[in-house]
Amino acid sequence: MRSMRFVFFLLPALMLLAGLPTDSGAAGNETKESENIRVLTSTFPIYQFTRNITQGSTLLDVELMLPSQLGCPHDYALTPQDLFKLEQAQVFIVNGLGLEEFLGPPLHQANPQLRVIDSSSGITGILNYGGEAEGEQHGHGAGHAGAPQHAKHAEAAHGEHGHLHEEGHSHDSGPNPHLFASPRMAALQVMNIAQSLAAVAPAEKELYERNAQAYVQRLRALNEEFQALGKRLANTRIVTQHGVFDYLARDMGLDVVAVIAAHPGQEPAAAELLELVRTIKVKKAGALFIEPQYPDSIGKTIARESGIALALLDPVATGPQQAPLDYYESTMRTNLTTLADTLGLK
Repeated sequence: MRSMRFVFFLLPALMLLAGLPTDSGAAGNETKESENIRVLTSTFPIYQFTRNITQGSTLLDVELMLPSQLGCPHDYALTPQDLFKLEQAQVFIVNGLGLEEFLGPPLHQANPQLRVIDSSSGITGILNYGGEAEGEQHGHGAGHAGAPQHAKHAEAAHGEHGHLHEEGHSHDSGPNPHLFASPRMAALQVMNIAQSLAAVAPAEKELYERNAQAYVQRLRALNEEFQALGKRLANTRIVTQHGVFDYLARDMGLDVVAVIAAHPGQEPAAAELLELVRTIKVKKAGALFIEPQYPDSIGKTIARESGIALALLDPVATGPQQAPLDYYESTMRTNLTTLADTLGLK
């Protein structure tokens, strides 16, 4: 019996010397993991922005809530898995401007202590659906509205819980939330996220700022390429699937003369189809751009009836779950080529 007791007490020491895991070692690993701040991001673009900002971090664990192939979550319904992720997170980074309006009260019910970072907070020159900047009269195309924007400090603007625009609004009115499809506006979101994360984990403030500055420089260079291309295009009148490219159109000086639907999933009625075709012909649009995330049947029909080119333009609303950190930039540069090839150069 005495020898059995000796073996029982000696076993953990032998396991430790052999490099085998013990119960105390596993508990230590769990404690270390639990000390990290769990950062949840709502959509694929916000996930990619945050990954670029936090690369090299040892304090933050960044995770994507929604499926990376979902696209814009206008009509999304929360799942039990989503609610579990919300319950486990300490920080939740959102696009804002109503894009995550599907959250509503369940967000605070799932985790009342959750700190929400709104990446759109403090950004001015926000467009309404239809291309008008807030405060402007209706009737102006996306290429004519708004002026250069400058981000304010997000932390002061959104506070601890941020603003998700939980009040309902129709998708053909209200603020256009698709900032991420414009490199210039995306750069403002990146700065907001970095400033807010610096307040969450001050010990890594310099890391986030350094990463964000490097990323913003690349996004601004990308924006300059789009602006330069806009001046060289032979035809600057375009048709889009929904309002996702309004900010990019404004940056480039493009005129969105027609939009197939306020948001994907809404198919125009027969009378609306006829009116779209008539508008496209009258306005002499150069091309109709569809998105890879959504069905293309209606776009193909309209392009055929209108006699204009049809091409794929990717707003980077979706991507691979483990996308490269430069996925946004590489996809946007493909868009540059598509725009030049489809609309022609002067």
